[in-house]
Amino acid sequence: MAYINQYSRNRCTTVQESSRNSLLSLCRLQDTLTEAWVEIRVALPDLNITQAKGEMIRCPFAQPLDPDPLLEKIVGVRVGPGMLKILKGLIGHEPDKAELCYMVEECCESVILSMTKGILARAPREPMDSSAFFSKMVRKAVRLYNQCAAFKPDSPLVEGMTPPDKTP
Repeated sequence: MAYINQYSRNRCTTVQESSRNSLLSLCRLQDTLTEAWVEIRVALPDLNITQAKGEMIRCPFAQPLDPDPLLEKIVGVRVGPGMLKILKGLIGHEPDKAELCYMVEECCESVILSMTKGILARAPREPMDSSAFFSKMVRKAVRLYNQCAAFKPDSPLVEGMTPPDKTP
């Protein structure tokens, strides 16, 4: 019988309003090799990270990383442009820290996307009108580019748009 590799991955990121002045963003990751979670609290309206914690329950490295000392370093970082470079500088981008950095970025990106829900509720219901509406929205907020299936590079909503520079 042939040997067949099996791999599965589930990642879920949620954002909820934890109080009138803050949002709570939680990223959970579970795959064949890794089980971890990261939670950040973001103050409104400035979008500064006020609290960060997490746990690496299982990972492909010899010893699971203790994320809390690294996550303490990101308290005070503002969610917005340039944050990935800042996160990589504070957390690190070595293989054992890359997943943690990615999960924090997911939490931050989800905060940004959650801020658009009011705009999305005002979208026109007619397909042609809504297409133009969303296309205009992503051009005004380029951070949305490639953040969901609707704004992927091959989507007609971003056709002709130059991708924002995401170099580290």
